[in-house]
Amino acid sequence: GTLLPMDQDEFIGAYFKELAKVACNDKISPETLKTMIWASTKAMVTNDGSRTNMEAFWDSFRQIVGDECERIKPLCDGFYTTKFHNVKAVTKENPLAKKAVQLAGEKGRKVVLSTNPLFPMDGQKTRISWIGLSEDDFEFITSYETDSFCKPNPQYFISICERLGVKPEECLMVGNDEREDMYAASSIGMNCFLVTDCVITCAEHPWNGERGSFEDLIKKLENLE
Repeated sequence: GTLLPMDQDEFIGAYFKELAKVACNDKISPETLKTMIWASTKAMVTNDGSRTNMEAFWDSFRQIVGDECERIKPLCDGFYTTKFHNVKAVTKENPLAKKAVQLAGEKGRKVVLSTNPLFPMDGQKTRISWIGLSEDDFEFITSYETDSFCKPNPQYFISICERLGVKPEECLMVGNDEREDMYAASSIGMNCFLVTDCVITCAEHPWNGERGSFEDLIKKLENLE
């Protein structure tokens, strides 16, 4: 929703529709698959750092579905480089996304794609390819294989700082979600900029700090010292 404009509900609906095409059979209906995935996603969101999000997800999924897990897992693994591309149809173009990432890099910053690590790395790379970006454009990309926390847990942002070898106050978190991005990152001392083009608001944690359109973000990055 920050680099890649989308309606989150529409994206999730299209995602489940495409995933069901490869993972469902006479034993598991699309609605059942959706319920199981949400339950296992919760296991990632509540992960305490003792295992990767990938381990948390599949441990939970295996407990729910039993032996069917061994059939479904390889199908899901392959999904992100095949039918997942069909979900692009519900996203929008953002010609400024690549410019923003390149500007930050040109200013000497380490640029991290800190998207919620609920997807495999292949899924993360596929999504950014839709806006002309690749893994090489970032210092690193968070994914369910590499991370053990999720937004809005502040530990997720702390772990990024630790990998970068920087202090939170030396970072700028750019996001579109008041709770998962602004609230969580600012709680550990990160500077934050809320992109308002596809903003996700939160009544409990409204953001009163710096904000603006993606064009405003470009101007900010151009003026970085």
